Amino acid sequence: MDTESWKFLRSVCILSFLLGTCFVYQSLRVVVAQEDTKPAVTLQVNASNGAGRLIPETLFGIFFEEINHAGAGGLWAELVSNRGFEAGGQNTPSNIWPWSIVGDHSSIYVATDRSSCFERNKIALRMDVLCDSNGCPSGGVGVYNPGYWGMNIEEGKKYKVALYVRSTGDIDLSVSLTSSNGSLTLASEKITASASDVSKWTKKEVLLEAKVTDHGARLQLTTTKKGSIWIDQVSAMPVDTYKGHGFRNDLYQMMAGIKPRFIRFPGGCFVEGEWLSNAFRWKETVGPWEERPGHFGDVWKYWTDDGLGHFEFFQLAEDIGAAPIWVFNNGISHNDEVETASIMPFVQEALDGIEFARGDANSTWGSVRAAMGRQEPFELKYVAIGNEDCGKTYYRGNYIVFYDAIKKAYPDIKIISNCDGSSRPLDHPADYYDFHIYTSASNLFSMYHQFDRTSRKGPKAFVSEYAVTGKDAGKGSLLAALAEAAFLIGLEKNSDIVEMASYAPLFVNTNDRRWNPDAIVFNSSHLYGTPSYWVQRFFAESSGSTLLTSTLKGNSSSSLVASAISFKSNGQDYVRIKAVNFGATSVNLKVLVTGLDPNVMKVSGSNKTVLTSSNVMDENSFAQPEKVAPHESLLEMAEEDLTVVLPPHSFSSFDLLKETAEIRMTVSDSSSTV
Repeated sequence: MDTESWKFLRSVCILSFLLGTCFVYQSLRVVVAQEDTKPAVTLQVNASNGAGRLIPETLFGIFFEEINHAGAGGLWAELVSNRGFEAGGQNTPSNIWPWSIVGDHSSIYVATDRSSCFERNKIALRMDVLCDSNGCPSGGVGVYNPGYWGMNIEEGKKYKVALYVRSTGDIDLSVSLTSSNGSLTLASEKITASASDVSKWTKKEVLLEAKVTDHGARLQLTTTKKGSIWIDQVSAMPVDTYKGHGFRNDLYQMMAGIKPRFIRFPGGCFVEGEWLSNAFRWKETVGPWEERPGHFGDVWKYWTDDGLGHFEFFQLAEDIGAAPIWVFNNGISHNDEVETASIMPFVQEALDGIEFARGDANSTWGSVRAAMGRQEPFELKYVAIGNEDCGKTYYRGNYIVFYDAIKKAYPDIKIISNCDGSSRPLDHPADYYDFHIYTSASNLFSMYHQFDRTSRKGPKAFVSEYAVTGKDAGKGSLLAALAEAAFLIGLEKNSDIVEMASYAPLFVNTNDRRWNPDAIVFNSSHLYGTPSYWVQRFFAESSGSTLLTSTLKGNSSSSLVASAISFKSNGQDYVRIKAVNFGATSVNLKVLVTGLDPNVMKVSGSNKTVLTSSNVMDENSFAQPEKVAPHESLLEMAEEDLTVVLPPHSFSSFDLLKETAEIRMTVSDSSSTV
């Protein structure tokens, strides 16, 4: 190559390099420009001492209703469904579902009769065994119960089985936990007794330890001895329930993760009933479990044995550290009402229910509680008179009678009306009014301002049921959760008038969905939280904290909702910023914390938590239980400057640690000398 050609080639290379460099530079400028063109919003937070307002200790809690098999086949750990054979009705012979026979009709005949020793539940099951040890199948004949869509039996764990039995002859009964088709025995024990020992009803108990895990197991009662055996009130409970109080551990822990400050129970529509004859009546749910008659919940269309009864709800509230809020029937169901002139028996039932919880051990109903093992009273400060029946013919008249009687006997108890007083004053006395809202995502997001203009005079608001429902919600979408998060921030900001709020419903057994969506989804062995559940976890520190004055400024503030609180955790002071980006684009959020003397106190980054997903309609499932779940990471900030990117369709929180300037200076100085 000659000299001129070389010079020309070199010039081309240099020119290409310069052009490429220029292109890369321009590209980088475009990227930076694109980043810079993200909508910018500033949140100014006043963290000065005395500038905030205390949030009520009770602001966020939970609402437990017996719906979707939340209790029976859910939180209440009883494994046997229809344990007393009462679900088929009082006319015999009756349907014994979900019980079925082991064997065939040539070897065993079963039917219900009214021979039980329990006065409030007279139905028992008679088994006529037609074969003997020579003619019966090797495993015997009898009955089995699959529980609530299969029993969760785990290797190494123990299960207490109790039943009542009588017979005209000797008995040799195998009590077994088996696989769903009975082919594999997971655990088994024998109950043997002479005819004289079981000529009358006798309680028998066995402890079974599982050798194999099976999530769809069943309980079997079988024999090869010919004759007639009656059985009744069959129970199978895991030994390791929460504190031995009968609550399924994993469901309890999920519920406790919300850190609820109150628990409203037992409903809901469950309290009302379609008809009063099927309403929840607390007196039928106390005392020994085998004496409880159970009832058919005709709103949600299933039988409950009421093992989770009045006593157990108060125990649950105490275990979880939440104030109990008892909702009782006020003589009104969905379809019938008691006239005010005849309402006193219902009023007395409510007064008795309060005495059961609060009365001393020598009182009429306090003694019933004491007989159940609880000498000291439970705490009860709140009651709700009825549910969603404001406007019914006898509501106001009935309410006034209840209100006057309860206030006379228990002046300190706070009474909740189920009439909405947020837009106009109530026409009757109350300490709280109940507010329910089920709506679309866009509407609930806009309801961030719902209580901004509500009168601060008169009773406080209790938002006892809220959720996004319909097509926006699916079975629990991110979109629904984001709207709910914005709504809760609005409640937080209006907590001078709103003192309590809870999502609904709390639980759903996936085998019996009566309502969509729900916070916690489960089957016999697994569970997961929907995005709506995880939103509630973001507010776990809000109750009892301090609401800081905060202001959003910027062009995208219409799709943003934010708040700031200060709280203590493990002896340290924090500021928590929560922000919902309901829009489809990312937003730069600059947080300015003012009101702190820089020579005395500063804030530094701590933790960042973000709830988002690639699709706003994403849901969690048993296959992907945390597809939409919070992701935590360390939060770094330069001195007092915190600028963060809020992803599209996201809910974020940022915890800023408040620390003394002297401590930070000491750490900085010591670091520089190393």
